[in-house]
Amino acid sequence: MNIDRFYGSNDMAKIGCHDCNGCSSCCQDMGQSIWLDPYDTYNLTKGLHKSFEELLAREVELHVEDGLIMPNLCMTAGSTKNTDEIPACSFLNEEGRCSIHSFRPGFCRLFPLGRNYEGNKLSYFVLADACPVPNKSKVKIEKWLNIPGIRQYEDFLVKWHALTKGLRLFYEDNQENEAIVKAINMQVLQIFYLTPYGEDAFYPQFAERMARMNQFLSQLHVILPNA
Repeated sequence: MNIDRFYGSNDMAKIGCHDCNGCSSCCQDMGQSIWLDPYDTYNLTKGLHKSFEELLAREVELHVEDGLIMPNLCMTAGSTKNTDEIPACSFLNEEGRCSIHSFRPGFCRLFPLGRNYEGNKLSYFVLADACPVPNKSKVKIEKWLNIPGIRQYEDFLVKWHALTKGLRLFYEDNQENEAIVKAINMQVLQIFYLTPYGEDAFYPQFAERMARMNQFLSQLHVILPNA
C-alpha cells in the first residue's frame, strides 16, 4: 500500500464525497472488515436502545482474527434496492442510506481514511482509490470524523489499539495454551461489549473497564508484549 503522507486531525485532506450523492459502495460487500470497538458499542446500544446481545441477533456478528474474537457489522443480501443482491450493511435502508448515520461506527466515519499507530501517536492516511466518487473536496479531518472530544477519542483509540495488538502478539506466542486464550477472549467480550454501558460519559467507563481488564491479566500473570 502506497501512502503519500500522514495527517493529523487538524489537517485538511481531499476526502469530501459531496454527501455521497446516493452512492453506498463503501457500505456494501465489506465482509467482516467493519470492526466495532467499545466506543462504537456504547453509541450503538445507546442510539438503538438495544443490548449488545440483541444486536448479535441480526446486525452484529463475532469473528476471530489472529486469535482475537471481535464484533463486526453484518453484511446482508437483499437489504437495499440493489438488484445484484450484493451483501450490504444491515443498517443500510432501502434507499441506500445509512439509518444510523448520527451514531455510526468509527470505521464508517473514517472512510476513505485509514489509521496509523506509532507508539502513543495516532495519524491518518488516505486510502487511495477506495472511494469511487470523483472530484473530492478538501475537508478538515476533525470535521470529517465529527466526533465530540476528538483528543479524548484519539487517546482511547491508542489505548484500545495497544491492548488488542498486545493480545494478538500474546496469542501468537501462546497458541498451545487454548484455555488461557479462551479465558482472555471471554473476558474481553464480557468487560468491553456484553456488560451494558450506562448513560454517563463513555471515557470514564472505558477507563474503569481497562482497569478491570488489567487486573484480570495480572491475576493470570499475563504480561502483554509491547504493541
